[in-house]
Amino acid sequence: MIPWLETDSPFPDVSRALTEEDGAPGLLAAGGDLSPARLLEAYRHGIFPWFSEGQPILWWSTDPRMVLRTEHFSISHSLKKTLKKVERSMASDHRWEVRFDSAFEQVMRACAAPRRDGAGTWISEDIVHGYTGLHRQGYAHSSEVWLDGRLVGGAYGVCIGRMFYGESMFARATDASKIALAYLVHFLRQNGVELIDCQQETAHLASLGAAPVTRAEFLRHLRHATALPPIETWQPAGPF
Repeated sequence: MIPWLETDSPFPDVSRALTEEDGAPGLLAAGGDLSPARLLEAYRHGIFPWFSEGQPILWWSTDPRMVLRTEHFSISHSLKKTLKKVERSMASDHRWEVRFDSAFEQVMRACAAPRRDGAGTWISEDIVHGYTGLHRQGYAHSSEVWLDGRLVGGAYGVCIGRMFYGESMFARATDASKIALAYLVHFLRQNGVELIDCQQETAHLASLGAAPVTRAEFLRHLRHATALPPIETWQPAGPF
């Protein structure tokens, strides 16, 4: 059994999350709301929402936790060539642009659009509303790739202090989501962010340099990083 959260209920301790033996490893609680205050409380305690349309709000704290150390971000040879092309374009013909926070809700809705693999549809209207609220408060940010004035790729997540929590990415052009992520990781590394929370383990994340850590290790880093001063100015920068 997992606890049901009322609007004013605190989260249970993450040690109470279900395990592999329970059949839903990492599931901690259900219910509550997606207000910015609730979301910030969740992230500060290593908890994140993840649920499908028609389900109640489900809150998770997985163990192990997939994380990307910014110094370990892996850029393939082909992506390096693409990034150089984008950099040259940004300095000359401006066909390509990378921006932060100019179209946050657009990025979220693009991430929510159905994909061939079925991913993305968990980003409901309630999720969009909650995270755009965080964006207005300065806690949620987007990295955006534009080609000929059209948004073709992006990524978004939450930043508290010097801790970044990645949420989702999308691409409408080859490598566009990877370009958005590369600029984001580069910026975060330059600004003292050592760890990006990736939540759950996937082969794609592992190919980019992410690896699992124990929940205890993740929470130790979290407590330190979220207590640091926030990043004041979000502006993409190169070169790589």
